[in-house]
Amino acid sequence: MEQVQSNGRMVLRTENLVKRYKSRTVVNHVSIDVKQGEIVGLLGPNGAGKTTTFYMTVGLVIPNEGKIFLNEQEITKFPVYKRAQNGIGYLAQEASIFRKMTVEDNIRSVLEMTKTSKEYQKEKLESLIDEFGLHKVRKNLGDRLSGGERRRSEIARCLAIDPKFIMLDEPFAGVDPIAVQDIQEIVAKLKYKNIGILITDHNVDETLSITDRAYLLFEGKVLFQGTAQELAENEIVREKYLGRDFELKRRNFEYLKDKDDDDFGSGGATDIIDLASDFMSHL
Repeated sequence: MEQVQSNGRMVLRTENLVKRYKSRTVVNHVSIDVKQGEIVGLLGPNGAGKTTTFYMTVGLVIPNEGKIFLNEQEITKFPVYKRAQNGIGYLAQEASIFRKMTVEDNIRSVLEMTKTSKEYQKEKLESLIDEFGLHKVRKNLGDRLSGGERRRSEIARCLAIDPKFIMLDEPFAGVDPIAVQDIQEIVAKLKYKNIGILITDHNVDETLSITDRAYLLFEGKVLFQGTAQELAENEIVREKYLGRDFELKRRNFEYLKDKDDDDFGSGGATDIIDLASDFMSHL
């Protein structure tokens, strides 16, 4: 069994997950892990079991067999909200704002699930309102927001729990090339804030260009795991999934390491607001 921590970083891991629908086994003893401060891809063709594995990790689907751990704590039966309380954020592909609640109540609803003081929750709310430029719309209902306002509110709500991990569902789906670059930079900034990222996406080029590691699922099992370079160079992976002509194009975000943490938050609000708006408007 893998160590529950790596160099002091928290680890989110699955152990031999199995999911059956009637007589069909769609996920067959799948084990994956994500550490804080790394980006991990969950890839595979349609019907490979990657989406089901992702949803079991998020808490939307309960496995028939196997376990899910956050460090040494088993969270297999935790619902999504309880995983959020433990630092696992989830950004769905679809718009997720509560339409009949105000912006500030959307964010407050998540803060109230945390085991923090009312004073801290109030301070955190004001910090996120400020960070994402939501002052003018904080009293507006979710269904009264523009697309950009709604998306900024959603990502602020996700960050309200100060997540250790964020699960990204199809972040590159239907996104134009320029917006893809913005999404990738946001994900890299999250990584350098020591947040672990798990991405599932059909867009293999965009995903492998930023992942530190990836798992390739095929017919319900992990066919291969390794770095993006290792996947791209593996003949079986090329034959089963990538194609013979696949060319890996990596993006380098090392320059983000030198930026102060505040560049992501209150000290660099304009930059992250613009990027977050672009990011979420395409989900």
